[in-house]
Amino acid sequence: MRHLFTLMGAVLSILVFLSTRFSEEYPWTSRAVYVPLILSGLFIVSFVIIELLVAPEPVLAPFLLKQKIPVLVGISNCLVATCNFTVMYNFPTWFQTVLLTSASEAGARLIPNGIFISYGSLFAGWMTHKTGKYKRLNLIFGLFPFVAAILLSMMREDSRPIVLWLNTLPSGFGNTVVLQTMLIALLAHLPNSAIAVGTGFGQLFRGIGQVGGVAVSAAIFQSVLNVELHKRIHTDNANEVLKLFHIVGQSLNALVQLITRIRHSTSLVATLPLELQRAARDSYAVALRTVFILAACSTFLAYLARLPIPDKSLDSIRSHGQSVNGEPTQVPTAHENPLEVSEEPEGDPDDFDADDRDVVPHIRSPPRRRRLSAYDSSDGGMDLENDDHGGSARPRIAYGSV
Repeated sequence: MRHLFTLMGAVLSILVFLSTRFSEEYPWTSRAVYVPLILSGLFIVSFVIIELLVAPEPVLAPFLLKQKIPVLVGISNCLVATCNFTVMYNFPTWFQTVLLTSASEAGARLIPNGIFISYGSLFAGWMTHKTGKYKRLNLIFGLFPFVAAILLSMMREDSRPIVLWLNTLPSGFGNTVVLQTMLIALLAHLPNSAIAVGTGFGQLFRGIGQVGGVAVSAAIFQSVLNVELHKRIHTDNANEVLKLFHIVGQSLNALVQLITRIRHSTSLVATLPLELQRAARDSYAVALRTVFILAACSTFLAYLARLPIPDKSLDSIRSHGQSVNGEPTQVPTAHENPLEVSEEPEGDPDDFDADDRDVVPHIRSPPRRRRLSAYDSSDGGMDLENDDHGGSARPRIAYGSV
């Protein structure tokens, strides 16, 4: 539990720091800024030490950190999740603040993306099962999210409606194909006894990317938006709004209060006077463009991280007493044995004489299996407490490098 506590403490501290510094605009000298920043560093160091030296079942399996393929898959998962959540979190905001649509219509723009996420998962599984390869899928569809992020950064108010509805499709489809094929690549390079540990290893990096995609993009968005609003909004064009909101005091402080309200309320933009509304819409457009460029950089780095991951055949033959990847398993029973000897010759029994029953019995060839899932078992179940399946994050005998 100590490693989980330090992990949650590190994530929470980083989120508080990003919120107070970039969203609330607290100065660096404020305790609300530097205290969470220091705590996040202490929690991260404590987490690493506990994971490597203390925890009996660490989340980050030490033996996987020494292997190239799991580390590259983890980096890719983190960056892909960062791109995915950056797009999904900020994409509806563009419609609310730049096109001035309602919140429900802005949210509806994510429906095509959600549909193609499902199609991408099905397509990745079908193609990998059909071809037994995954690297080519990554090379082709791994570029889709990068293209989508560039398209998002080029959105304009006068863009065609069909473009605004469909420009997230490459992102959802491509990211899903990458995540699914990377899971298969990870499983293909691990022995059966490390499947559960390796899957958790990859999912941890993916979860970190999801949280980071929202937190980091929000911090960058608020920082750029604050700068852009200060460039475009002045006391002369804000006097009417200051009176409307009953904001009094020195002109500079009143202006800061107005900008803070605009930054933290997307629905407020549509109610502003035309001149001030134009300034707010342009500021939001620039800030969101910066965020989408961040998503493009994230997915491009993920693409580069995946390039060294080799393709590996997913085909293997399950024979008597041997499972996928050559690991021992239980000997199949008579009705499960792929090398089962047929007692009767094939064909209609009435077509054979008595002497024909002495012919050499028919032997079935061993079936070729394609390993796409974590476990293969005769009864469709699995025992995660069994070391042959669940394994341990800190095995007594470390696996060789992959």
